[in-house]
Amino acid sequence: MSIKEKLFSKTPYFIQNSAIALFNNYQYKMRHGGVYNAFRDYYARAELMNEFELHREIDAKKNEFFNYVEAKSPWYKNYNFNEFQSLPILEKSDVINKLALIQTIDEKDGVISLTGGTTGASMKVVYTKSDMQERFAILDHFRAKHGYELGKKTAWFSGKNLISEKHLKKNICSHYDFLNKIKFYSTFHINQKNFDTYWKSLNKFQPEFIVGFPSSVYEICKIADKKGLKLKRKVKVFFPTAETVLPEHRKLIAKVMGCKTVDQYASSEGAPFILECAAGSLHIHPLTGIFEVVDENLKPSLEGEMLVTSFTTHGTPLIRYRIGDGIKLAPSNIKCDCGSSFPLVERIDGRTTDYVLSPTHGKVNLGNISNSTKNIEGIVKFQVIQSSLDKVKVLIVSNDSFTQAQSQKFKAALEERFGPKLLIEVELVEEITKEKSGKFRLVKNLLGSKNV
Repeated sequence: MSIKEKLFSKTPYFIQNSAIALFNNYQYKMRHGGVYNAFRDYYARAELMNEFELHREIDAKKNEFFNYVEAKSPWYKNYNFNEFQSLPILEKSDVINKLALIQTIDEKDGVISLTGGTTGASMKVVYTKSDMQERFAILDHFRAKHGYELGKKTAWFSGKNLISEKHLKKNICSHYDFLNKIKFYSTFHINQKNFDTYWKSLNKFQPEFIVGFPSSVYEICKIADKKGLKLKRKVKVFFPTAETVLPEHRKLIAKVMGCKTVDQYASSEGAPFILECAAGSLHIHPLTGIFEVVDENLKPSLEGEMLVTSFTTHGTPLIRYRIGDGIKLAPSNIKCDCGSSFPLVERIDGRTTDYVLSPTHGKVNLGNISNSTKNIEGIVKFQVIQSSLDKVKVLIVSNDSFTQAQSQKFKAALEERFGPKLLIEVELVEEITKEKSGKFRLVKNLLGSKNV
């Protein structure tokens, strides 16, 4: 918890709510002023463009961005943007250590954004105000197509650590922005002990929409499902943020909350957008930037690591930036039922360090690991930690149904995925610590994080 958050936590609860409402109102005016309305209109028109018009707009945005960066950023002044795929890759360490050379504006003239630091180090970037307004125009246009608009009741699960044990003893697990009807729920205290507090609050609030970390919403749904509970009033849409959405997230959240999940990909530092359409497909939005997909040798591939170039990062230009996430593109001949010509994505794999490295099976990805709990009773939550090539530690939070037989069954499922040469150490724990950002990581590959 930061110093500001500690000071905030000592003020009376009703004052905290008032402060959050006023601050959000200020943020809303900043994000939705200036060029925001013009960009809302622009991105609505973009969906009606034919392929010729779309490619003309992409070229115009790309040329404007590269010309601006070449003129304003010392880091890029000698780059030859005509040979784009030969340009050096921008690493996270470059942004952390060389921000003064990369950025084009002073912090006082822009908007500072901080990443959560789940890869080992938090980063700071500086947006221009117009870039920030454009990004919110894109996001708001996307959510509006699924029925959302500011002022509709929304439950928000993100990484602000503003709830204390003192609040929980009073059955308080959130703060309320009464001006915009948003309840901000703590993601740091979701567990069996506090479940009733969260469940009663959600049923009383009756949100139309939920936004936030899928692992947090899934955790509440998992406990509710074990108890045979469903929300009394169905939620319309869950908009996940910041984490990879797994199939089991969608299935259980739909069962308990009664809503569909509509996914989107971007990032705090400014990655271009991937957005889910009404037909349930993921599309790259080509007017927001360039996605390159490369294999381990940095050669073009349909599946692999992403290098992103974002047209909405004039303040801290991101060009061929190694963001650390993986993706699989759909074949170019596949067309979506929604009618959009925007490129299709088969799946977003999330962070490229979210895997276990097996001596016999190679990289075992997040989806395969998460499936190991199928037909296993008693596991509330688990986390796999790998710090060496020959073994992993598996932390398990369990209930009374997790018998010795279930433990052996679970370990066998993991052994099937990891192979016979990776030692599995199982440890039962009361709770698994979340990251500083409030996110929960199913896999912590400490081998990979050393190379980030």
